[in-house]
Amino acid sequence: MNAEIIAVGSELLLGQIANTNAQFLSQQLAMLGINVYFHTVVGDNAGRLEQAVKTAQTRANLIIFTGGLGPTKDDLTKETIARLLGRRLVIDEEALRAIEVYFARTNRPMTENNKKQALVLEGSTVLKNEHGMAPGMALVADGITYMLLPGPPKEMRPMFKKYGNAFLRRTFSLSERIESRVLRFFGIGESALETAIADLIDAQSNPTIAPLAGDGEVTLRLTAKHQDEAEAKRLLDEVEAAILARVGRHCYGYNDETLFTKTLERLKERGWTIASAESLTGGFFLEQLTAIPGASQVVQGGVVCYTNGVKEQVLGIPRSLLEAEGAVSEPCARLLAENVRAMCDADIGISFTGVAGPDPLEGHPPGTVYIGIAVRGRDAAVHRLTLSGTRDAIRIRTAKYGCFFLLEMLAADG
Repeated sequence: MNAEIIAVGSELLLGQIANTNAQFLSQQLAMLGINVYFHTVVGDNAGRLEQAVKTAQTRANLIIFTGGLGPTKDDLTKETIARLLGRRLVIDEEALRAIEVYFARTNRPMTENNKKQALVLEGSTVLKNEHGMAPGMALVADGITYMLLPGPPKEMRPMFKKYGNAFLRRTFSLSERIESRVLRFFGIGESALETAIADLIDAQSNPTIAPLAGDGEVTLRLTAKHQDEAEAKRLLDEVEAAILARVGRHCYGYNDETLFTKTLERLKERGWTIASAESLTGGFFLEQLTAIPGASQVVQGGVVCYTNGVKEQVLGIPRSLLEAEGAVSEPCARLLAENVRAMCDADIGISFTGVAGPDPLEGHPPGTVYIGIAVRGRDAAVHRLTLSGTRDAIRIRTAKYGCFFLLEMLAADG
């Protein structure tokens, strides 16, 4: 199966929203063993959409559309497909009732154009919209399968997972199980990771290994195909073990886990609490932790100590140390971690001090970073980093490195 995804909407071409629908659908189709060879984006224009469809018909036997199913005049996807395929549009009574119920429940008048959302291609399989109004639809015509999905991700994603996926499995008799697993790495670059496992990537067939880098992290998506689910998982376990034997130190989690969720999880397991003193990160570290449910079991508090005055007056860093060593220094990072731990009565204190840029500070270039970690009853440790990138990238990577060093420490403790 060769698929093309056509996203419809002028707002995509204007850059007002990102085309996350295509990304999601490509991931879902890959898990079904369906190849996606083209992504197309076209504006709300019937002529250009028609041309895009005709092009897709020459190179794909599955065409999936997102967007253009709404009530307004510029929502023209199903009208265009109906014209090209010589199909009528008919009212789906179930969808119409759902739309009427929605307007009655919200005590809003239902305008006539909203009935347009209940129109579907004659003879198509209707894909129920349980999170919005416009249903999706799918049909096979002249050897090509067409699937029309709504544009809003909150409607499209659950519709595809529940109904679109099942339709494709039935239509194409997809009996193979597709099992996928994402390994998440930090503290190693994409090129270094690929070099370490180059022979495994070169020899891949089943499972496949797909590297992806972003936000200072690297992920490997492992995908195995087999009719037997247990055998597919065994294949994944086998290739994962081979990868971790080489770069396991840098692997911190799986699938949707993040460095912050993993750190919180490990601290909860220990029953340990944490406090932070943040200079260049400006509270980003604690912001990320406290965004996770259950953070109150772990986070005691923290201080954004952006100026030397706050470092001195709130966190007790001696002026003599700041004048002699500077705020961007190992001694300052160590004392910040120790003092914020004591001040908040936490098991761990962590500090972030350095230069985010774009200008140097205290003679240090942007990307110079010190992270201090103080554990109750132990000597504090300080990690020095030299990072590159934009100001935001340095701040984000600094906070992530804080998590990475914490996870290393917790793993070493057993």
